[in-house]
Amino acid sequence: MDEFLIGLLRAFIALFIVVDPFGNIPIFVSLTEKLPVKNERKVYNTAILVGFILLLIFAFTGLEIFNLFGITISSFEIAGGILLLIISIRILVSGGFHETAESPESIGAVPIAMPLLVGPGAITTTILNLQSFGVIVAVLSVSIVLTVTWVILRFIDRIYRYLGKTGAMVIARVMSLLIAALAVQYIVNGLTTIFA
Repeated sequence: MDEFLIGLLRAFIALFIVVDPFGNIPIFVSLTEKLPVKNERKVYNTAILVGFILLLIFAFTGLEIFNLFGITISSFEIAGGILLLIISIRILVSGGFHETAESPESIGAVPIAMPLLVGPGAITTTILNLQSFGVIVAVLSVSIVLTVTWVILRFIDRIYRYLGKTGAMVIARVMSLLIAALAVQYIVNGLTTIFA
């Protein structure tokens, strides 16, 4: 039981750092600030639902998809690490991940669900959690992280007001540094496996 809980905690922390709901607060606010409250909640509900489905699909079929295209988990780790590194650098340099959307409904799926919540790093982490800790831990970690993220999104305006613009940007940049470090670790792990 202790081993299960330790595995779940490790899986949760790894995925939570990558999904980074607190660090993304300024980005979420900037993407939804012109929407009515009703539409804003619909956007966040869509984002969580799409994110949950995508993570589970990749967790259970990711390796089969990789095999179909002749991609190894190490190659995906390296690719995911590079993309994560680019995203974290964009946030560190420009202070945000600016994207435009044609309609309010599309914001929930892109860019909030993908790639902000469920990017290559989250997909890689979920697949690795599945391999390292098993199906139950992987599914539970996804469920807990996205539930916590949903709660944060539900109260995002209050959190943003409490933190203030400066506080939110500081958190975003600190979390971006953690993401950058995690991205480098993914690249190192992938390269180590390939050259081992």
